[in-house]
Amino acid sequence: MRNFRFAAVLIALLTVALVPGASRAEKRAFDMTIEDTKITLVEQQGFHTFAFNGQVPGPLFHLKEGDDVSVNVHNLTALPHTIHWHGLIMKNNWKNDGVPGVSQNAIEPGKSFTYKFVAEPSGTMWYHCHVNVNEHVVMRGMWGPFIIDPKKPTELEKKVTKDYILMLSDWDSKYAFKPGYGGVPGDVYDYFTINGRSFPDTQPIRVKKGDVVRIRLVGAGEFIHAIHPHGHTFKVAFKDGRPLPAPYEADTLIVGPGERYDIIMEANNPGLFPVHDHVDSHTLNGAKPMGGLMTVIEYEGVSASADPVYAWKDKIFTPDFYYEESLKKGHGMFGNSSMKGQAIQ
Repeated sequence: MRNFRFAAVLIALLTVALVPGASRAEKRAFDMTIEDTKITLVEQQGFHTFAFNGQVPGPLFHLKEGDDVSVNVHNLTALPHTIHWHGLIMKNNWKNDGVPGVSQNAIEPGKSFTYKFVAEPSGTMWYHCHVNVNEHVVMRGMWGPFIIDPKKPTELEKKVTKDYILMLSDWDSKYAFKPGYGGVPGDVYDYFTINGRSFPDTQPIRVKKGDVVRIRLVGAGEFIHAIHPHGHTFKVAFKDGRPLPAPYEADTLIVGPGERYDIIMEANNPGLFPVHDHVDSHTLNGAKPMGGLMTVIEYEGVSASADPVYAWKDKIFTPDFYYEESLKKGHGMFGNSSMKGQAIQ
């Protein structure tokens, strides 16, 4: 019997040793600031935001399911804030849910607060301020992606070769430089963005034939968006981080406020294809068409610069606009210099 128990323990230890590092939870501690920051949505349209680490969207949190996480948040702005970790359950840990007047006092200007929680469940989550959400989330850029890798990925997601995050949001330019105001009934939203930028100041989604492309859509703003990539269908594979029991095929997907959908698409049709919001007024910059919530799928080997009609034929490419490079770096918190704004004193 003793030999049998010894063998069982040995097998268990070997099993743990052979499990890839990605499946083992770890302790992770981060510091993050909230800063008054000017960003540019497109062309000359600036906006006063309360930006996490001075960037919009905020830095990427990329963690493993079960990680023990602490985030020390420093409020450097003149208004109170909190952080709600949207999609995380906070089981037996409701005081870290981040809602002022319910689970905590708001973090006052010049003060700090440390959130502690376990990264669960897995999937595409996000974080945002929960003070005056009508203004701070909708038009002050107080949101960022929070991705938790599962202990047991689905067979479909194991096939993914390219991974992109698109956070969708809406802005009313009359409040651009009136922090503390806006996001009330009757507002007229006139700018619409992916990751805080409007077309043509977004970036292409670059793929090559044969890629299996995962696009994580996050409804971070006020409105519903109808996302439609030309030239492709896709499988709707995850809803709010959870794998769907029967992924279904579509070519247009409605994304509402707070929702997350992961769609998975085969790159099987080389060319240049737009991806845009089919709520057509969301493809305006003010009153100017061919803007707003739009990007382009660019295939490797298709000479975009030689296409005389392509609006982006001379565009300088900025990598990691969709966190596609940061997602390859392993686990941790990742900033993005291209999303940094200008500090407001």
